[in-house]
Amino acid sequence: MRITANSPEEYISKLPDDRKEAITKLREIINKNIPDGFEEQMNYGMIGWVIPHSLYPNGYHTDSKQPLPFMNIASQKNHIAVYHSGVYSDKELNNWFVNEFKEISKRKLDMGKSCIRFKNPEHITYDLIGELSSKLSAQEWINMYETSYRKKK
Repeated sequence: MRITANSPEEYISKLPDDRKEAITKLREIINKNIPDGFEEQMNYGMIGWVIPHSLYPNGYHTDSKQPLPFMNIASQKNHIAVYHSGVYSDKELNNWFVNEFKEISKRKLDMGKSCIRFKNPEHITYDLIGELSSKLSAQEWINMYETSYRKKK
């Protein structure tokens, strides 16, 4: 499901009714919990939180014109997705998230490298996603990115 939008509000307005509430709630909880330094904007066709060029002028390694991505939410064809670069890059953070999810949800975790998928909006672990969004400061993410990705070049 590809939605073309210039703002998070426009993105949400184009969602099917059954997805609007969940994406709105995810957006609110992330905005409430994400540390200073991250900027909300449309990023790769999704609602995203990035490190702006004013904090990290190098931008994203695959396209330096793009700000450094950190976290995104999207309504996909068969699920709602939360993308979090930290759980992909930091094994300890990934283990924390997986263990916390098991503690609070009776559902099986549907997760890829950085993607957490919720097929049913009623099963979204909003508070856990809020806590996850608070776990890394902007500078910690920049440092982790520099160590993980820039080193490979």
